[in-house]
Amino acid sequence: MSSISAYCLALACAVAPPLWAQQAATGPDVPAQQASRQSSPQALPSAPVPQATGSIHGSVVDQDGAVIANATVVLAEGTATSQSSTAADGTFDFANLPPGSFEVTISASGFATQKQSGELQAGQQYIVLPVQMVVAANVQVNVTETQQEIAEEEVHQEEQQRILGVFPNFYVTYVPDAAPLDRKQKFQLGWKTIIDPVGFGLAAAVAGFEQADNDYRGYGQGAAGYGKRLGAAYGDFASSTFFGNVVFPALLKQDPRYFVKGTGSIRSRFFYAVANAVICKGDNGRWQPNYSNILGSLAAGGLSNAYYPNSNRNGLALTFRNTAQGLGGSAITAVIQEFFLKRLTPKVRHQSTN
Repeated sequence: MSSISAYCLALACAVAPPLWAQQAATGPDVPAQQASRQSSPQALPSAPVPQATGSIHGSVVDQDGAVIANATVVLAEGTATSQSSTAADGTFDFANLPPGSFEVTISASGFATQKQSGELQAGQQYIVLPVQMVVAANVQVNVTETQQEIAEEEVHQEEQQRILGVFPNFYVTYVPDAAPLDRKQKFQLGWKTIIDPVGFGLAAAVAGFEQADNDYRGYGQGAAGYGKRLGAAYGDFASSTFFGNVVFPALLKQDPRYFVKGTGSIRSRFFYAVANAVICKGDNGRWQPNYSNILGSLAAGGLSNAYYPNSNRNGLALTFRNTAQGLGGSAITAVIQEFFLKRLTPKVRHQSTN
């Protein structure tokens, strides 16, 4: 090797470290650096800061300011609810509450329920104004009809009753416990009966038969005779209705209507109907002698002496004859009512099941 080559080689060795030195410098340090990086702490996500909770306090008193203990207090926050009771001094407390809107409901025996609402801020101690409880107005209203109102409805029903839909059947009730009529209602039913056109038509028919048979000859014949007979027939009908169904029932407090029995044997129903010519129900609901019908027939018979012909005015004889005819007619009419006329009378009220 030349001196120049030897010099260059020596220079290269002096400038560049040997290979083993490079491996020693690089090889062992790499794992150490990785271990150093692995052992260094990693940055973790920060935990949320908890919100500060609040509390709600209050008291419950009555209208006089006295505290109410053991009242139920319900706190509602969104969908969450909690319940407590007032202490001996009337106070209540709710702690560790999240912020937000709330409603407090207070109830106590004998008092109307009260409610309070508000907005709780974070960390706030919310003081509810003293809740004043009001005594509960426990009003119970019983809506019932008076006896007079019930009777008025029944009279209205009876005024719709017509045999075959034509002939008045006002003085019949199919309700065994029908309410008694007051004086006004007795007059109302009597007046409607007297002015009914059918009643006038029946009087006209009776006068026609009497004219044909020349009854009450003192009236004569022709239009004048017929007119007198018509007036007498209608007078009998109106006076018997007025005295027997209005005046005396009002004075003696008796019911002028016929109460259909409708049940029992034929025999019992027959004698019940016949007896109703001389017995009736009082306004007190008890059966008693039918003084109204008897006195009404006497009064109507006595009045008839004023318009019948002189030859037929037999004084007391005519009066008692007309009275007997009136009572007999009442008995016959009651029997017909009991057995036959209900089915011929539309719009009748069904019997009470009481």
